[in-house]
Amino acid sequence: MAIFSKSNVPQFSVDVYQNEYLPEGGREVNAVVTVTATGGGTIGSAVAAPHLYSPGEGPSAAVVLMVDCSGSMDYPPTKMRNARDATAAAIDTLRDGVHFAVVAGTHLAREVYPGDGRLAVAGPDTREQSKQALRKLSAGGGTAIGTWLRRADRLLASADVAIRHGILLTDGRNEHESPEDLKAALDACAGRFTCDARGVGTDWEVKEVTGIASALLGTADIVADPAGLAADFTRMMETAMGKEVADVSLRLWTPAGATVTFVKQVAPTVEELTGRRTEAGPRAGDYPLGSWGDESRDYHLCVAVPPAAVGREMLAARVSLVIPHPGGSVQNLGAQGLVRAVWTDDLAASTSINPQVAHYTGQAELAEVIQEGLDLRKVGDTDGATAKLGRAVQLANASGNADTAKLLAKVVDVVDAATGTVRLKTKVEEADEMTLETRSTKTVRVKK
Repeated sequence: MAIFSKSNVPQFSVDVYQNEYLPEGGREVNAVVTVTATGGGTIGSAVAAPHLYSPGEGPSAAVVLMVDCSGSMDYPPTKMRNARDATAAAIDTLRDGVHFAVVAGTHLAREVYPGDGRLAVAGPDTREQSKQALRKLSAGGGTAIGTWLRRADRLLASADVAIRHGILLTDGRNEHESPEDLKAALDACAGRFTCDARGVGTDWEVKEVTGIASALLGTADIVADPAGLAADFTRMMETAMGKEVADVSLRLWTPAGATVTFVKQVAPTVEELTGRRTEAGPRAGDYPLGSWGDESRDYHLCVAVPPAAVGREMLAARVSLVIPHPGGSVQNLGAQGLVRAVWTDDLAASTSINPQVAHYTGQAELAEVIQEGLDLRKVGDTDGATAKLGRAVQLANASGNADTAKLLAKVVDVVDAATGTVRLKTKVEEADEMTLETRSTKTVRVKK
């Protein structure tokens, strides 16, 4: 384990878990890399340069809240009121000194507060003024989420801050712009700010909301009952206020002849990172990890190495943490881990699967079969859906993922969890199915 422990900066550490032994001619090296950041509240200019602490004793930050104000937010009328209350609760959670704005989203993006392309600075007066402005929010119009995101991007770019974050709430499908328009907006915003996305009620599209959060390295969830919005928004904002370092990347170096097969986050959620690689010099690439506070995340790496004879060994990959800056400069966070390959004729050694790798391989499969099973259920393939969701029940039971097991039990009747024997329920509440789909990528940490 390597630890970065300079004064006034967070401490980052990297731990590598793997079975480095391969049979003669073996090529595939798997490892789970745990990245941990500790030392909350200690960040200073060494990491977030040139940004210093705000008056609220945290790194400089800007947040834009995007609130769906389309016509469907009036059904039932309490939904709009709950959205106003939730946004007000989030504003109350802002640290003093944080820059913020509120955007009303319809087929347009209207700045509710402070307006004129500006960001307000959180304090007693601006909080009260923003809540007064929220009271005027009303529902009417369509839904064009890409427009909201582009407006948030322009607002956030106007602030010279370390952390840029968005919170997006929608209750409907993105019907007033094409999927291509939304994708173009996400591509334009990726890497510029992170964004948490929430769907309220049951009339929105799960893959749209989870796709927004995935592209912008945030979280996604369902709030089936609008009455739960205030508590959820408060938790989201508390987490956002806990972020200390933005734009962290995992840098993966591999030797000549070795290639990266995949890189994926596996805890606290499954997130594919392979396609997000940016080249970082000879045989090195950076994978974006977003913003960090005091937290730990796990990543599964797979590297293909040249086959070798028994007794040979090599460094298959070197993992480090960096913050790339515009212009090509890079800040090394000091934490490093090594992934090794050793060829052996010891059958027991070369066929043993590292427990961390095995656990997260199962968790990734769990997320995949839930999505596949729900998709098959939607098109009426009962046998296919039963097989996939049965496998999901089996994996959730074996890995101790109790939360996912409970969600699955609302969609299938479990006959035998150990074998994955299930029956599809004839009647499933839409909110239960959407909750399972939205939370399917949440994983349980392996006990190390």
